[in-house]
Amino acid sequence: MATKKSTGNTAAMIKFGGGISAARALPKAKGKRPAVIILHERYGIDQHTKDLTAKLAQAGFVGLAPDLFHRFTGDRKAVLRGEQRVDLTDDGALADLNAAVDYLKRLREVDASRIGIIGVCQTGRQPLLLAAKRNDIAGAVVLYGAIGGREWQGNELRPTPIEDLVAQVNCPVLGFRRGGPYYFRRRCGALPQLFRESQEELPYPHIPRRAHGWLNDTMPGRYRKEAANDAWKLMMGFLKKCFAGTWDPNRIFCTYESDYATTYDFKKNVRME
Repeated sequence: MATKKSTGNTAAMIKFGGGISAARALPKAKGKRPAVIILHERYGIDQHTKDLTAKLAQAGFVGLAPDLFHRFTGDRKAVLRGEQRVDLTDDGALADLNAAVDYLKRLREVDASRIGIIGVCQTGRQPLLLAAKRNDIAGAVVLYGAIGGREWQGNELRPTPIEDLVAQVNCPVLGFRRGGPYYFRRRCGALPQLFRESQEELPYPHIPRRAHGWLNDTMPGRYRKEAANDAWKLMMGFLKKCFAGTWDPNRIFCTYESDYATTYDFKKNVRME
């Protein structure tokens, strides 16, 4: 259970599911509220993840950011600096996410019928994994997820190809590649190909893309304030629509947008400690 109370605009560290650490933030609104699981990037639970958890609470949701790297026994400081990569397995991630959903459903502040999930960067696969394996997730968001190129195929750690997961998704999905948003609703035979096309690099040199990590305001070389603000508003609107149950199951919406300078210097992609 919680080791420290969190309210309002701050996130506090808790433990659930037998010892999984997580950042949690509670909204000021009274009564049972929708909950959103926000997954960390390759750095684990850093300040940026805590900030996003708090922003979810500001939007009126219960925010929970579970530590999907809790099994890792190596140098966590190196992970936080981006010098060490921690690979996730589907079995481990799914067990942790199921535990997170169960924890939220038991929380008195949460409406158990309205739980969503957001994955970012390395954890872009996991919202699809959870939405494919459960039928009680209201909505899922993928932010420039690790689901393109080689990640599209299965491997020893994550054996199910993304194509198969997308075909099994049981909720609306909003996704952001580096260039802009796309989203779809429930199962459809064309969805795997639509999803893959939205993740592939555009072949036209005159159509630029945003830098990877453009939501992260702790990385000044990547952060794009206007794009980040627009995306956050779109995500919050999408989740509210999911929680209200107003998505049309017979419609698929796709939109693509991209904007960055042809002279952009990717060497500026550094963390701001």
